[in-house]
Amino acid sequence: MSKVINLKIKNNLLNLDATEIAELIKERKITSEEVVMTLINHIEKVNPSLNAVVEERFSEALEEAKWKDAAIDEADWNHQPLYGVPISIKESLNVEGMKTTGGIIHRKDLIMTSDAEVVKKLKKSGAIILCKTNTPALCFWHETDNKLYGRTNNAWDHYRTAGGSSGGEAALIGVGGTPVGMSSDIGGSIRIPSHFNGVVGFKPGKHQVSHKGHFPPDNIPLKARMSGLGPIGKSVRDVQLVYELIKQRKNKQSIYEKMHVEILPNDNGFPLSKQTAALMDKVASYLSKTFQTQHSIPPYFNDSATIWQEIMSVDGGKEIRELAFSSDRPNVWKYYMQEKLTKKTSTHIYLSWALIGANLFKPSQKRIKEIESFIKEGDHALHSYLKKRLLVFPVYHSSAPKHGDMYKEIFSIKKTYAEYMPYIAYANVWGIPSLTVPVGFDENHLPIGIQIMSRNGNEHAIFKVGKMIENKFGGFIRSRQYDG
Repeated sequence: MSKVINLKIKNNLLNLDATEIAELIKERKITSEEVVMTLINHIEKVNPSLNAVVEERFSEALEEAKWKDAAIDEADWNHQPLYGVPISIKESLNVEGMKTTGGIIHRKDLIMTSDAEVVKKLKKSGAIILCKTNTPALCFWHETDNKLYGRTNNAWDHYRTAGGSSGGEAALIGVGGTPVGMSSDIGGSIRIPSHFNGVVGFKPGKHQVSHKGHFPPDNIPLKARMSGLGPIGKSVRDVQLVYELIKQRKNKQSIYEKMHVEILPNDNGFPLSKQTAALMDKVASYLSKTFQTQHSIPPYFNDSATIWQEIMSVDGGKEIRELAFSSDRPNVWKYYMQEKLTKKTSTHIYLSWALIGANLFKPSQKRIKEIESFIKEGDHALHSYLKKRLLVFPVYHSSAPKHGDMYKEIFSIKKTYAEYMPYIAYANVWGIPSLTVPVGFDENHLPIGIQIMSRNGNEHAIFKVGKMIENKFGGFIRSRQYDG
């Protein structure tokens, strides 16, 4: 291969997805070492302003890449489809030899001695771990900022939020820092950052992917069913590939041609920007050419935000509070007021306020039993309802807000989460898979995505329709805001 063509590939590497990079390595058109070095150079250039990467293993990754290049003749491409491809990992997932701090200062020196289950599977598939990315403290709110590592900025606008809790992952991939990475989602933590940063994200359904090695752990069954560990990437095919690698069981493939598509109406009783509504209309018009479509509000939609908040508050924040503070019985109100006045405590104000809210909104034992009964009824009804249906929702009511605004929208004493969380909460409460795909930009040139959902077992149909939308509306476009 000529050096000129090689140079063209290297110059385009930041735009390529993991599947294409793996193919180029397989065809020996580029080496794993060249890919890793290109991404290292890019991260070192953009991260001082972006602040997405909080820990790197660049030297180790380069050594692994050299070894993979030397051993390429022995590569098993059927079982190692990510051979030599560098990836990123959300800070909340354990990687052997790296820290898992949760953004908490008193955990800043804790180094893990084993990999999370999903990390093991990705390494087995040939991937190289390049770095870990930022989260809010203990992944407990929707803006990526903490006292240990600071604030991550949006891939498209330094003054706007990257979202959370996988804001570091989505922002890094949004600027081309890595082609794909691993994240988690208990309340939009994959989908909101993907939407804000213009990337593709997939939240698997309940119990489809092992949570072993995620911090904080989900020890409460009602919360665990809402959580999903899944990929963020540049393409639908990449997140589908990673999902196939990390899932615990094989599902029968659904026949997407037989699916009905239900689009959430724009006038659904909750806020929605004009730009988001216009893009939802374009998506609906496009899908109507292939599928039987209709605009409707699915069962239990109006209840989901409230149920989500109650489940997140089911223990009054006890589990998170015990991890957040080094003392046994912390006065959260005291920490909140001290931070508000001085901004010099070790606890981020977002975390202390979220914990106060969890305590205020804690459901009674009687209410918990009502929720459990409601969930059982809803699970049964939706399993039937979604058998041959795909749902299309917005992700959030707008593109990425300025730093701090989302915190005010969702974590208000006035319970405004009920206005702003329904689009996101639905997939968490009902434990169903949801794919976020970018479909355009608003008037501020900020990306907007949509969600495609169905029941567990219909992932193939979700991905198929996601690829159709991706092809029609352009999919991932790399942000060059930090290129300099």
